[in-house]
Amino acid sequence: MGRFRVQFLVLLLCILGQTAFSQSDSTPRVKPDTVKPVGIDTLVEKVDTTLRILNLNPYITLHVDSTLNYKLDINRESREYFWFLKNAPLGLKINKDNGILTFKAEKSFFLSGKLKYDYDYRVSLGVQNTQNPKERVDTSFTLVFYSTDIIPSLVKPTVGSMLTVDEGDTVSFQIQCDNGSFPIERVSFFSSLPLKPLTTIHGCDDTFTWVPSYDFVKDGDSAKVKVVMLNFVGATKFMVRDTATIKVVVRNALNYPYAVQEHAAIAKSISTYVLQLKFVFLQLDKTVKKNKGARTTFDVTSATTAMTGTVLATSSTTGSSAANMGKILPTVGVTLVPVKEAVSPTKTYDQNQASLVRGAIKRLEYMLRDNALIGERDPDITKKTNKLRDELQAAQVQLVDIPIEIVNGISEEELNEYFNSPAVNKKYRLSKKKSK
Repeated sequence: MGRFRVQFLVLLLCILGQTAFSQSDSTPRVKPDTVKPVGIDTLVEKVDTTLRILNLNPYITLHVDSTLNYKLDINRESREYFWFLKNAPLGLKINKDNGILTFKAEKSFFLSGKLKYDYDYRVSLGVQNTQNPKERVDTSFTLVFYSTDIIPSLVKPTVGSMLTVDEGDTVSFQIQCDNGSFPIERVSFFSSLPLKPLTTIHGCDDTFTWVPSYDFVKDGDSAKVKVVMLNFVGATKFMVRDTATIKVVVRNALNYPYAVQEHAAIAKSISTYVLQLKFVFLQLDKTVKKNKGARTTFDVTSATTAMTGTVLATSSTTGSSAANMGKILPTVGVTLVPVKEAVSPTKTYDQNQASLVRGAIKRLEYMLRDNALIGERDPDITKKTNKLRDELQAAQVQLVDIPIEIVNGISEEELNEYFNSPAVNKKYRLSKKKSK
């Protein structure tokens, strides 16, 4: 009984101690209606509200004869959307309901020129909601085709592989390109001999122009020709090259500009010499003409005197003095003939010289007309020039004894007018003698 009491007291003390400890706690008491709930930290899942294409590749490369079957996905139910393409190359299609992109790159498309290799086809792609037109996505991707069957690009000039030209001729042709899988982007030029072309070659469709000079073929070259090799090298962007070679055979030819100048110089020399000869002819003809007038005066005087004497001698009414005078006067007329020869002798030498000069003038003028040039490229220019030079030298040798004077005070028109006058032509014209 006593033991039970002790246990009861100990238990009572423990209860009293806990109650005192709880009452001594410094934490203030709060009414139940004033307690604020504590927030709970939870992860909220965001909702994807923007229409997007999930698996679009912006750059697609296809091999020839390959097949494309590509499913495009969006972040929505595909049954409520439809797909479409813009600027699509030949053969590229898309299923409007499920977005499956299909294409078969047949080789015939490329052989016919409908599709090209190594060309960027930019294709516009779109997807739109059938119920809400504002819910739409527009994007694009690039499609490129390639082939392992490479068609080489070739350089093709517009002339054959061999040309034959003369010095001074113009060599001109166009550099064309036959483009294959990869086009030729630049063309380089080099030759077997240093040349100075008039144009520079950079690429296809450029024109090559070159004029060989007249001294291009040297005297030591065999057969009077020189061979030049022209090489045109075309290159693609992958440095694949093709070379076109043209063999140009340049023949020695006449320097026409120099030959024309030489012919003009000889013709001018002949014209000047003819003008001088016409002045000499004028002087000789005047001397012969003056002498001829004096001799004619003597002939008329002697003839008149002889006639008067004859009349007086045969007159029956005259006296002895008149008869004697008639006998004397014919003697006087005969005496005048030696006086004429002494005072104005016959100018046979001067007249012959005048005729010789006139003949040389006529011949040189005829040669000038006969050997005139027919254009700047007269094929007989060398022969005509040599003919004029020979005629000029022959005339100068023939008239070497005749003094050539400088024309002073008389114009060329006056000399030509005198030389071609009817009187002079009649005087020096050759007449045919009638045979008896």
